[in-house]
Amino acid sequence: MAPMQTRLAPETRTLAASTLGRYIVSPSAQPGPAPLLVGFHGYGENAERHLEGLLGIPDIEHWQVASVQALNRFYERKTGTVVGSWMTSQDREQAIADNLAYVRDVVATLRITPDLPLVFAGFSQGVAMAYRAALRSGHRCDGLVVLASDIPPELHEEPADRWPPILLGGGVDDHWYTEPKRDADLTFLTSRGIAYETVTFDGGHAFHPDFHRAASKFLERVRSGVEVT
Repeated sequence: MAPMQTRLAPETRTLAASTLGRYIVSPSAQPGPAPLLVGFHGYGENAERHLEGLLGIPDIEHWQVASVQALNRFYERKTGTVVGSWMTSQDREQAIADNLAYVRDVVATLRITPDLPLVFAGFSQGVAMAYRAALRSGHRCDGLVVLASDIPPELHEEPADRWPPILLGGGVDDHWYTEPKRDADLTFLTSRGIAYETVTFDGGHAFHPDFHRAASKFLERVRSGVEVT
């Protein structure tokens, strides 16, 4: 009887593969080119739901609004709705690179007039995407509107002069983006001299009318070319 041979340990390998990206665009109500707001939804959400949140911003009709859906789709268990997630811890660095390439192409497709303002927005898990897109997508960004999550740690090394002005929002009852996390973000931004303003509202991990109003004022200053300090 031949001796049993020892099987070699399994190897983990990766292979680049293309997939279909999906985003929803709400055109500006004004004729002609318009500034562009590009948003990223939270975990377990989709482009439709995030677009609804963005369109709740007063005077948003002045903007072309795009809601980008994460490449990793799955079914929400209770409703069967198709939702998405931006990434997991598995192959994290490659997922970040893939997402940035995806966003780069979305913006290049939509931004017909590069001189007009571009703002990225994010909610929850989409906040990290908004920060990364602003700093690493290759498009000049004029503002960031972020709600209910923190700054990705790898961006702390980015030069201060590359950061756009930021509107940072959170609810006092948010059990994910807690006060210590917000304080850590604000301490970092202040230490680097990065322009930001904040809105804290009486609510949890969700869009809120106070945040919508603050976002409207922030976007109007960006659209009008008024410096946000």
